[in-house]
Amino acid sequence: MSMAKRTDPQSPAPHAADSHDLIRVHGARENNLKDISIQIPKRRLTVFTGVSGSGKSSLVFNTIAAESQRLINETYSAFVQGFMPSLARPEVDVLDGLTTVITVDQQRMGADPRSTVGTATDANAMLRILFSRLGKPHIGPPSAYSFNTASVRASGAITVERGNKTKAQKATFSRTGGMCVRCEGRGAVSDIDLTQLYDDSKSLSEGAFTIPGWKSDSQWTVQVYAQSGFVDPDKPIREYTKKELRDFLYGEPVKVKVNGVNLTYEGLIPKIQKSFLAKDKEAMQPHIRAFVERAVTFTVCPECDGTRLSEGARSSKIKRISIADACAMEIRDLAEWVRGLKEPSVAPLLTALQQTLDSFVEIGLGYLALDRPAGTLSGGEAQRVKMIRHLGSSLTDVTYVFDEPTAGLHPHDIQRMNELLLRLRDKGNTVLVVEHKPEMIAIADHVVDLGPGAGAAGGAVCFEGTVEALRAGDTITGRHLGDRTTVKETVRESSHALKIRGATANNLRDVDIDIPLGVLTVVTGVAGSGKSSLVHGSIPAGEGVISVDQSPIKGSRRSNPATYTGLLDPIRKAFAKVNGVKPALFSANSEGACPTCNGAGVIYTDLGMMAGTATTCEDCEGKRFDASVLDYHLGGRDISEVLAMSVTEAEEFFGAGEAHTPAAHRVLERLVDVGLGYLTIGQPLTTLSGGERQRLKLATHMGDKGGVYVLDEPTTGLHLADVEQLLGLLDRLVDSGKSVIVVEHHQAVMAHADWIIDLGPGAGHDGGHIVFEGTPAELVADRSTLTGEHLAAYVGG
Repeated sequence: MSMAKRTDPQSPAPHAADSHDLIRVHGARENNLKDISIQIPKRRLTVFTGVSGSGKSSLVFNTIAAESQRLINETYSAFVQGFMPSLARPEVDVLDGLTTVITVDQQRMGADPRSTVGTATDANAMLRILFSRLGKPHIGPPSAYSFNTASVRASGAITVERGNKTKAQKATFSRTGGMCVRCEGRGAVSDIDLTQLYDDSKSLSEGAFTIPGWKSDSQWTVQVYAQSGFVDPDKPIREYTKKELRDFLYGEPVKVKVNGVNLTYEGLIPKIQKSFLAKDKEAMQPHIRAFVERAVTFTVCPECDGTRLSEGARSSKIKRISIADACAMEIRDLAEWVRGLKEPSVAPLLTALQQTLDSFVEIGLGYLALDRPAGTLSGGEAQRVKMIRHLGSSLTDVTYVFDEPTAGLHPHDIQRMNELLLRLRDKGNTVLVVEHKPEMIAIADHVVDLGPGAGAAGGAVCFEGTVEALRAGDTITGRHLGDRTTVKETVRESSHALKIRGATANNLRDVDIDIPLGVLTVVTGVAGSGKSSLVHGSIPAGEGVISVDQSPIKGSRRSNPATYTGLLDPIRKAFAKVNGVKPALFSANSEGACPTCNGAGVIYTDLGMMAGTATTCEDCEGKRFDASVLDYHLGGRDISEVLAMSVTEAEEFFGAGEAHTPAAHRVLERLVDVGLGYLTIGQPLTTLSGGERQRLKLATHMGDKGGVYVLDEPTTGLHLADVEQLLGLLDRLVDSGKSVIVVEHHQAVMAHADWIIDLGPGAGHDGGHIVFEGTPAELVADRSTLTGEHLAAYVGG
């Protein structure tokens, strides 16, 4: 094939298609963004930074990623769009140069008990096919190895129509599934602790029930049992006959008359299951949730020993390994086992499975097992599991959006994450990262710094350019980028300790340790070394421990900081007392709601497959309350004006004068303490960033009675400048007599600790040991662990 010769000695003019090398954003106003305009280079790694709440997520996720997704959805037919979520166009004038966006966020993976690391990736599906082909004895198709598929058998008569004749035929149907019959594929069975439901030394008339909300005079609960005729209300429960106890606990639903009213009587166990256990635990009131956690115990299924699989699925093996054994292995060990299988008939399957398992190891998750419940992964682990499918992708010119990919990573692991992001970029992709860690900002080709403050004080672009220019610039991020701290010269002394003996949860190796109390203790170690297993899984019950973990806050668009923290209750009571009316009038979810919009403030119009619209309610003008409610004032403000205040403003308002409300002021002080003074107290929870939500949760728990606080990576989502404020808060908690245990990787928090416990030396079965315990200064001087090396480098030791 001959090649055409170019006669023009001049290089040709650039092709028009090569001019689209920027993503242009003009006039972005989503959430707190202030009409900003920026240009982001394509096929480069751009890091977005700024204080927590400055508008990073609003720009990257709610504007760029959201518009890309909306435009892709519009390419489908109207019929297909009808099955997809409707997305409104973001508040932005022009978005130009967008490519397909793949979002890898920190949303926790579904907490469904049947969802595991294996089912969330393709690894389980490939293993099931592998065992259905090579497993001995052969028990059936891939579904026979699935704990989500139940075995089904059916037979009966069917009518077949052929021509003008109908004929009855016998038919049988069967499907072999791998689900354990006892636990239905959950691996655990629930049991109700009867001692938490009633005091069996008392009779019903003496108030035997200890269930929240079950009052002696309530005909809907206690009186149904007392007047049912099935049990003697004056006899202590422990003296019931076998029949009485069976009727009391497991009786079938029947109609009974209580005070002349027909009501349904059913056994206590099914009643509790329907009224408490069928509801989402996170959505319950705190005291109800605490009761459920006490009353319901989960134990490993005795039938399948926690494997979730039927006996048949467990009996089929390849090289003496069953699918249950394979899923229980650490992924790096499973990868080695798969590498040893040489079977030409399934070679393509083995190659694909090998690549997936190797990706887990490469991304730093080789310590996980495929049977690990997806809901138990931290935000950082969940994000990296989602990354697995993109590492080997052949796609190029895609925009990848990451939300703090270093969350949950030890400084030792961050380098590996940096290499993965650069690899994605070098394949010709645009990589956008929301991040605070200096180690990741350092590898950026382009940096966008938002601020200068948070909430209403943020939403502006403070800086665009290279990392070197950011260091030289006069922005908050630039000034803090080179921050280093020194280890404490004097540490607090502990007088007593929390003793943990023989801890074996997950990968812990029979750990004995005394965690000092009355001081700031930091538990650290590489990802997967056993930190959470030690702190969350091994601390004895009844130690007055208040745990603030990374689980998400549940809440609808009607929920806000005032409702979540319990702040609204004293505010409503204060309004009611001053005006001589009912507190319910001052709730937009109750009697005081605007009748037109039902207290939402906006009216939602569903437009089928098109994006629904939300228009401000004309009657209440978005204030959510009925007009008559706004005639009532406290300190010269109506309830809608109070809910529009910032936390700082409200703290001042309720701190003195006519509106002085100590209960409300205490909650507001805690919100200011955790650095949320800029939030509006009536702001929907759905608009808060991940870091803001965790600090909101911390503020709520600061009012709990308990002596030991356990915090899980509180620096997640915090800017370098915010970490200083967090350290001040931790000091105030300890100085007030509390004990604080922090699971953390941030070197500034380690250096500030009174005592450090370092787990390792590696992850998974290479971890689970205490490799160091002592003061930060001793750890830096010792340098015997990975943490010690990184901390020494950070403090310049």
